[in-house]
Amino acid sequence: MSLPFVLTLVAHRLDPNRVGLLAGQLPLSRPPHWLAPDEACDLPFAGLEPVAAEALARELLSDLPLDCLAQDASGRRRRLLVADMDSTIITVECIDEIASYIGRRAEIAAITERAMRGEIDFAGALRQRAAMLRGLPVTALQQAYAERVRLSPGAEALVRTMRAAGAFTALVSGGFTFFTERVREAAGFQFDQANRLRYADAALDGTLEEPILDADAKLDTLRRLASERGIPMALTLAIGDGANDLKMLRAAGLGIAYRAKPVVAAGARARIDHGDLKTALYYQGYTATEIAAALLNPAPA
Repeated sequence: MSLPFVLTLVAHRLDPNRVGLLAGQLPLSRPPHWLAPDEACDLPFAGLEPVAAEALARELLSDLPLDCLAQDASGRRRRLLVADMDSTIITVECIDEIASYIGRRAEIAAITERAMRGEIDFAGALRQRAAMLRGLPVTALQQAYAERVRLSPGAEALVRTMRAAGAFTALVSGGFTFFTERVREAAGFQFDQANRLRYADAALDGTLEEPILDADAKLDTLRRLASERGIPMALTLAIGDGANDLKMLRAAGLGIAYRAKPVVAAGARARIDHGDLKTALYYQGYTATEIAAALLNPAPA
């Protein structure tokens, strides 16, 4: 007997007629189920490998900005979320933004880009950039957060919907605790972990507390949080965009590369290239109604 799978399609203005044509090419086990009108639809199927179903969807809907994922129909709703912060839960790289206050944004952003692409060592690159920020007043971090840090579309929906369903949500970043503590509260996470900047006389002293939170530390945190809560790794979700996220993406039950660097997009099982972070909810089978309810009645802090 064939295992039951589900193919989730997500796109802006997803045409039901086009979905119907695709459904006619798949060995469906049940009729299509719309998660969000004209935006997200589940196609339950059997008798075809998930990667083949995804390839068929991308071929037949190649003119659409389509995100899709085929997976086992059971166990879709994950009980642990571990999310990267910079360029994932928020729209910017915080270190690049604060560098602009000392006129070194382009220089530091170039190093950030290479580190996120996996071209240079993450920890060494972070120490190098921290040293370049020496003397920056703490007020510049406060100003950067107020003026430039914004949640990515769908970030709060992702966190609050999973929390409403009983999942534990964690923000784990190779960035800085100054920002993760604030973003955790804004998005509704229950936990945050990041690197700590060191200060002297209300300014950055150019160093970080060791050890650096790198790719291995992110992976360790994912495993530790799952173990502490008795959550099987198969029921974990990790999401990120940079090379330092790839280890946790590969280890999680569902690892999603979100608008990611090429090495990450190529190495992760699931991707979000076009949609917002609600796509990670649709991949788990949540409906627009459930998402709206979670945002209307958020879980207490």
